[in-house]
Amino acid sequence: MVRDRPAHRAHRRATDGPWGGPGPLARAGTGPAAGGAGRRLPLARARRTAELAGLAPETDDDLLEWDYGGYEGLTTPQIRELTGDPAWTVFRDGVVPGDTPGETVEEVSARASRVLARVEGSLADGDVVLVAHGHLLRVLAATRLRQEPRFGAHLLLEPATLCLLEEEHGVPAVRGWNIEPPRD
Repeated sequence: MVRDRPAHRAHRRATDGPWGGPGPLARAGTGPAAGGAGRRLPLARARRTAELAGLAPETDDDLLEWDYGGYEGLTTPQIRELTGDPAWTVFRDGVVPGDTPGETVEEVSARASRVLARVEGSLADGDVVLVAHGHLLRVLAATRLRQEPRFGAHLLLEPATLCLLEEEHGVPAVRGWNIEPPRD
């Protein structure tokens, strides 16, 4: 999994904001799955991250970030002020409708499950790279690890990092998390 590098920290789904620069795969010069399968969300910055890493993954709309509904474009501090809840989190409290209806964590997990089902066959042949945004990837990892989707709240994911999920004796596991290759 590769989290693309946004140039902002607001909750954004389909708004294709500015690209924050090359991520870890691009700095390393190659992806871990050179010649393997890959999928990315359909936004320009994810495409650019994948290209710089030497990847040409398929576009997958199910890798779009969480639909934040009425919280689209707001930061966590802004949402906490708006809700009057100093402990608000998207994982625990969810979102409210806005220009879009928003999604529950279960709906995000269902999309993640569809992505995982689509790449399952490719995993038998080698590595698979998924390029997407933070909240979606955290839910996807929780889903892959056979945990409740809200477990993603415990999987902190830094921008422009690489995470490795695999199986050991048929049990999904984390091989590495928030890996950032050395800078040149």
